[in-house]
Formats: sequence, structure tokens, C-alpha cells
Amino acid sequence: MKVVFKTVWDLPAEELFASGHRACAGCGPAIAMRWLTKVAGPNTIVVNATGCMEVTTTQYPETAWMVPYLHVAFENAAAAASGIEAAIKTLRRKGLWSGKTNVMVIAGDGGTYDIGLQSLSGMLERGHRVIYVLYDNEAYMNTGIQRSGSTPKYAWTTTTPVGKAIRGKIQRKKDIMGIVVAHRPPYAATASISNLVDLSNKLKTALEYTEEGPTFLHILAPCPPGWRYPEERTVEVARLAVETGYFPLWEYDHGKVRLNPPTSAIAADPKRRRPLKEFLKIQGRFAHLTDAEIEELEKDVVANLEYLAKLASL
Repeated sequence: MKVVFKTVWDLPAEELFASGHRACAGCGPAIAMRWLTKVAGPNTIVVNATGCMEVTTTQYPETAWMVPYLHVAFENAAAAASGIEAAIKTLRRKGLWSGKTNVMVIAGDGGTYDIGLQSLSGMLERGHRVIYVLYDNEAYMNTGIQRSGSTPKYAWTTTTPVGKAIRGKIQRKKDIMGIVVAHRPPYAATASISNLVDLSNKLKTALEYTEEGPTFLHILAPCPPGWRYPEERTVEVARLAVETGYFPLWEYDHGKVRLNPPTSAIAADPKRRRPLKEFLKIQGRFAHLTDAEIEELEKDVVANLEYLAKLASL
């Protein structure tokens, strides 16, 4: 990660995502969109898969996007962005296009982990100069809070109800970063809306590295109605996800894994990690968990941190 911004006061002031959208109060993805567009700047083409950020920002005849914007189907955002990148390349060759233009996919976990995974893999394999941004709210929130490949184990959703026999979702969350890194892109990283300077620097780095090929940014973006917490606590929930180790901050840069603060400090000294229960207890989707189930999830968090620390030491 190349440090461009040192404090929040260094971040861009220009607003390119209008405040008059229809997202829920406290919407984590909407916070992400605001800062993504600020940092990427006006010379950006956004390709947006169907999802919360499409339906809440593009009600005809209005739009919240102040940059060129293309809405595409759930499954083909990466393919459409690949076509745009190829078209720009052709226009440059003919002398009809100049300057730096960012092609940025924005898609949720449904459009990335599940329905759009094939086109994402194709984009990465072909090497298109596109940045793919995943805003992860861990379920299909737009259509009624159904489970996705991103939904964590034991979480309640409308399709993973809680009972005596089945305790929410029974599978673990899919390792999307592992899948992306297996394609060996120049750069991939995780970020959170609670750590804006880190997020912004990673986006800047990812945009710069698109000169070499595709890049990927995985942003944790909590959802008040889907995660069932008070809307004013979105940033707090996102911060606890990082500080408990539930959502580690790390990056893959040309084959090298690096842990970023505070994850790097937590990995070096496990006593600095906050108990996972602090993150879980705020959210109604985990209200049913027993102490034994929380302990199981805590062990998974610790194991993942140890795994990432080993990768970073290679």
C-alpha cells in the first residue's frame, strides 16, 4: 500500500456521490460509495451490478452518481467492465481517447461471491485493467436478507432461520480473497468503512496498479436492517469487526502478503484483540448464540489470524 493520505484531513473534499439517495439510514455500503467516488475522482466509469447500491441510487429520472455510471445485471459486472476497458484501449490506439480513466466495478456479496463469481474470475484471468470493489454486507439485503456465500456461520437470515436443530447458517463464510489471490492479480486488499484512511490509501494503490492488470478491494460494509443493530452504530460495528479480528485488514501486493494496523498489532500480540463477543452482541442476527457457539466462532477467528500471519511471514 502506498501511503497518500496520512489523516482524514488529507482526504478529498469533492463530493461525487449525492446525499439524496434512498439507502437506509446508517447504510454501510452508502458510506463506502461516498468515499470510493471521492478518492477515485471524476475520471471514473462505475459499472454497478444489481443490488442495494443500484436500486437506492438510480430511481429514474434521478441518480446519486456524479460520474459516468452503467447498471448491469447481477452476474456480469466484471464482464461489462472488461468490455469498457477493451473499448477504451481501442480508442486510445486510434488516438480518440487520452488521459487516465478508472474503470471500477462496484458489486455486493451476492454479485461477487455467488452470482458474479464466474465473470469476476474471467476478468482476473484475462488481465483487464479494472478495479473490482466488493461491498460486503454479508447477505442478499436488497431482496429480503437471504443468505449468501458471504454470510457467516450461525448468522440469522430469512433463509437461515434459527431453531433448536439448525442455528442459522450452517456453513462458514467463503474465502473470497483467497479465490481472488489464486488468480495472482497485481493487488488485492481488504478494507473497512471504519478505517477510512486505510481504505482510501488502498483504493489509490489499487487504481494505480490497474496499469498492470486487474485489482480487487473487499470492503466490509455493515447493514442495519440485515445485521439487526441500531442505525447509528454502523461505524462502531465495522470497527469492532476489525478490532476483534473478525474482519482482518491485509493486502496482497505482487505476491507479498502484508497485515495492516490494527490487524498487524493483534497478530503480533493476541492480547490486544478484543473479544469476538463484543462484535456479536450488538447484532440481532447473532442474538441466539450460546457461549459454546461463540467460542467456536472465536477459535475460527484466531485460526484465520494465525493463517494470515504465516502468509505474511513468507
